[in-house]
Amino acid sequence: MTNFLDIPPELADPDLAAVHIIPVPYDKTSTYRKGAEKGPQAMIDASAQIEWYDIETDSEPLRRGIHTQSPVLCEDGDPIHLAPLVQDRVGAVLDAGKLPVVLGGEHSVSIGAFQAASDRFPGLTILQIDAHGDTRDSYQGSSHNHACVMARAMELASVIQIGIRSIDQSEMSKLDPARTFFAHTILDAPDDQWMDAVVDLLGEHVYITIDLDGLDPSIIPATGTPEPGGLDWRTVNTLIRRVANASRVVAIDVVELCPEPTQHASDFIAAKLCYRVIAECLRRDS
Repeated sequence: MTNFLDIPPELADPDLAAVHIIPVPYDKTSTYRKGAEKGPQAMIDASAQIEWYDIETDSEPLRRGIHTQSPVLCEDGDPIHLAPLVQDRVGAVLDAGKLPVVLGGEHSVSIGAFQAASDRFPGLTILQIDAHGDTRDSYQGSSHNHACVMARAMELASVIQIGIRSIDQSEMSKLDPARTFFAHTILDAPDDQWMDAVVDLLGEHVYITIDLDGLDPSIIPATGTPEPGGLDWRTVNTLIRRVANASRVVAIDVVELCPEPTQHASDFIAAKLCYRVIAECLRRDS
């Protein structure tokens, strides 16, 4: 596996790098279009074409070091067994004082990462950018299905949900109206003042989980379950900047890329978003 950004070895030293990329090529519980297990490698491959200089932060984040780990693999395919494998990887990166960035795979790969971060940061806030609520307690016989990931998050931390536009009616009672920012209200808002409310809800430490279907499919169509009416590039980037400026982002995941040979832009945009989030997080710590 090549390094994220195809950076030279001296900038990818695991001991010196400020950021560790953790690929989790897993897609066992997706219920519509399969293929998210190819997402991590597609993002890494596409990242080789990203310019190292980030205009918005006037920086080259890779100069802080970005190490790409070997993939996390789950031999029996059960998501409940995947969670502790991811938890151990992410926990080790956090214990080393570095920023873990998990690349999925379907959204269930985030559960173990949530656990690792919440164990180390009491009062953690998990900020979710997503088209789907993912708050079912169980789905298709599994509590760790991709449709249950935020139900597991709510057991561990305070959750803020951004861009939601597709849920089962039974999930409505699980959503906190003060902490849920539906896509249609964001798109209808005359300005970005809704972000003030998001920032006011943040704790000192934040985990950012980005399901790529949170963005509109006109931007990233290659996801397992694309939903119309999503967020645009500017909105997501502005939100990430404000969150990173207000709180310390301790971990990130970017999930649900489902690569399609005719949609190579999706791979590149997903990788670019990952680098942009890293840039915003490292700027605060510089």
